[in-house]
This record gives sequence, C-alpha cells and structure tokens, in this order.
Amino acid sequence: MQHTNTIAAQRADASQGGLAVVIGGSGGIGAALVSQLQREGHFAQVLALSRRSTPAVDVTDEASVAGLAATLSDSGLPLRLLIIASGVLHGPSMQPEKSLAALDPAALAQSFAVNAIGPALVMKHLLPLMPKQGRAVCAALSARVGSIGDNQLGGWYAYRAAKAALNQLVHTAAIELRRQRPQALCVALHPGTVDTGLSAPFAKTGLEVRGPAEAAEQLLAVLEGLAPAQSGGFYDWRGDPVPW
Repeated sequence: MQHTNTIAAQRADASQGGLAVVIGGSGGIGAALVSQLQREGHFAQVLALSRRSTPAVDVTDEASVAGLAATLSDSGLPLRLLIIASGVLHGPSMQPEKSLAALDPAALAQSFAVNAIGPALVMKHLLPLMPKQGRAVCAALSARVGSIGDNQLGGWYAYRAAKAALNQLVHTAAIELRRQRPQALCVALHPGTVDTGLSAPFAKTGLEVRGPAEAAEQLLAVLEGLAPAQSGGFYDWRGDPVPW
C-alpha cells in the first residue's frame, strides 16, 4: 500500500502546473469528473467544455475543435489530462435498434459523428498539445457494448458500431502517440452503468447502477493506476481489460 501511495504521489506531482480538460463536461459523468478533479487539486486548471461552455466546443465541428486547440496552446499550460466524455445513445430522432429493420441512415451517421468521429477530431487537434516529456493521459469514454468479442445479445447497431470504431481510433492513436511521447497514455474506458440521462431508460433491474460521483472517482483511480505500457487498451471502471 505504501508503494502504491508513493506512485500516486509521484503522478500527482507530475501533473502539478498542468491542464486537465474534460470534453462533454456538462454531462452526467463529465460534470462529476470535473468536480472530482477540482477536489483532488492535482492540476493547475480544470476545464469543463461542451457546446454550452465558454469557449463552446462542438466535437462534430472540426473548426470548433481546432479553435479550442489554439486557445489551450495560448494558455501556456501543458495538457496533462484529456477526457473525452461526449456521447449519444438516444434522442428525439434516434433510439437503440432492436433489429436490422430499424436501421436508419441518419441515426447511424449521427451516432458515428458524435461517438467516433468527434473524439477522433479531438485527438487529432489536442494530443499534439501534450508535453513530450512526463506523464500525460488521454481517455475516451467508450462502452462495453462496443466490444465485438463481448457481444452476445445483438441489437443497438449504431451505438455498438460507433463505439467499436472509437476503440480502434483510440488504439491507433496510442501507437502514434507513443512514438513522440513515450510516457503518455491513450486509452478507452467503459464506465459501467451510471445513473445519467444517457443510460436511465435502459437501466434494467439487476444491473449495478452507480452514481456519477462514484463512477468518476473510480474512473480517475483507474487512470492513475495505468502505466505507459498499457496505453492503447480498453478498460472498465474496475481497471480490468475489456475484450475488443
């Protein structure tokens, strides 16, 4: 336990003076992550960014993401933590599909735009802002239903496919990141079933549903415990690997 605490202290020291950014910081998990990061006080600044923040960030608009990158670069603070917590499962014009017959091209495109292409654009513009020396972490919130190996139930075509694409994008970005920033990590995280607007309509009896604050604390603990050699992986809220 003493050794674990020492590692945690070293990582906290490494983040001092750095910047933590949460994209999707107005959502249930995103807001809880921001609150937890602010309580821990390891970073010089914690930014919660969304379409309603200042600056406003829309991950489906590359110009918006590029503008954010310029703003962060001008801050003079090294980007030590980037969490991409934006995502969409359902809305007025889309619901998880139960069969192939329910597939809708517009809903598929929207799911990929928010759940896969948006995070890819964030990584494109923000990963270059990470320092070339020292620890830095990028984590994208994925979902176990995006696991091809774990898929036993079918359905939810758009969300499953978009999250599977996100996992591949994260894994590929991690390979490139390692070449110039060997101490940095880029991972996908499965937060589990959390009591938020995204999962509320689908939280069945018997599932382990956790509050956003508890989920945020657990996810940050997972990130703290990961070593650079684990970059490119897909992990759940317990820190266990999830099948691709």
